[in-house]
Amino acid sequence: MDVREQTVCFTGHRIFYHDIVFVKSSLAETLEGLVQKGYRRFLAGGALGFDTLAAAAVLELRDRFPSISLMLALPCEGQQTRWRADQRARYERILSLADEVTVLNEHYVKGCMHERNRYLVDNSGLCLCYLVKKGGGTYYTVQYAKKQGLPVINLAGRETEEDT
Repeated sequence: MDVREQTVCFTGHRIFYHDIVFVKSSLAETLEGLVQKGYRRFLAGGALGFDTLAAAAVLELRDRFPSISLMLALPCEGQQTRWRADQRARYERILSLADEVTVLNEHYVKGCMHERNRYLVDNSGLCLCYLVKKGGGTYYTVQYAKKQGLPVINLAGRETEEDT
């Protein structure tokens, strides 16, 4: 497996439409299975919601599997400036524990979130998502991943309208 084939990217909604305990449990179980299949790099976009949950889960799993790494691909410097204090603190903690951080833009520019999402997919061999609704950045990223030929695992347990 080359580096890209060993890499899983995350994309998901900022809001959880399922019980958070269910999402965390599904995420932990899926991540452990992926590690056992040889995936070693996990790439998150640093957004609120699923991105944060996934990054934290990788860090927790890294305690048991030190060969795995967390990479962050951030759309721009300072994306967290308007977040609540508790959200910023969690973000800064994850940032400090990540194995690698790539910042795509010095400042916010129109389209930088989509640029980040394409970067996640373009540098991964598998997409792990939490997708419930059609539309928005998560849906866009999953559709882009499929067009690029990446397998997609949806932790939400349902397909989008387009897929049915």
